[in-house]
Amino acid sequence: MGRIGQLRHPNIVPLLGFCVVEEERLLVYKHMESGALSKVMKEPGETLLDWATRLRIAVGAARGLAWLHHGFQMPQIHQNLSSSAVLLDEDYEARITDVGLTRLVRMAPGEGGDTSPFLNGDFGEFGYVAPEYASNPVGTMKGDTYAFGVILLELVSGQEAASVSSDVGEGFKGTLVDWVFQLKSTGRIADAVDKSLKGSDAEISEFLKVAFQCIVARPKERISMYRVYHSLKSIGTGRDVSEQFDEFPLAYNKDDSDT
Repeated sequence: MGRIGQLRHPNIVPLLGFCVVEEERLLVYKHMESGALSKVMKEPGETLLDWATRLRIAVGAARGLAWLHHGFQMPQIHQNLSSSAVLLDEDYEARITDVGLTRLVRMAPGEGGDTSPFLNGDFGEFGYVAPEYASNPVGTMKGDTYAFGVILLELVSGQEAASVSSDVGEGFKGTLVDWVFQLKSTGRIADAVDKSLKGSDAEISEFLKVAFQCIVARPKERISMYRVYHSLKSIGTGRDVSEQFDEFPLAYNKDDSDT
């Protein structure tokens, strides 16, 4: 628990404190004014997120996750990443929350807990779970990368991970990943892009390429979060994408073959 509390990065929501009383675990995080990305995408309020904001959110979240994977000799694996675990501050800068929470809640007080992060068949949120977890339920960096790819698809499509709205999906029954792969196979991938996003076609096309590199079925063929971050940052060149946090080194596990 102390290790989680020591994680400090501008794109990670800081854990301010915790309390364990018998079977209750209370965690206190810094408040993020704009709330979870999932809620902002579902209930945008008066203004829809424009493309520049969505790209900045993607870069910030990628920077945070890349630091967890590649900023330590022993990578910090999230294990339950989703758009609900990406919080936005008042300036819509992305910060990842619930780091290490999956492992924590499965440990009974005073016991060692189970070494598997997916105890009792709980593989994380539906729609974000990497396919290999069905046969090998052990959290990996590539599992996090898959979930992050789904978040990228949510950002570019405006759809939820678990299902596609009927007016857009034309009655399609399946997850967001299933839907975009079907569109890609029929040469209609442009139909996956949120209709509110106009212009920036070249950037959106490159963005989709990165997303597809994250959700490849075979984990060894997925790119690392190190490459995801730098690819997204490259797409944002010339836009308001901050590089001030690149002082946090990404020195470890940068090879795409790492799991």
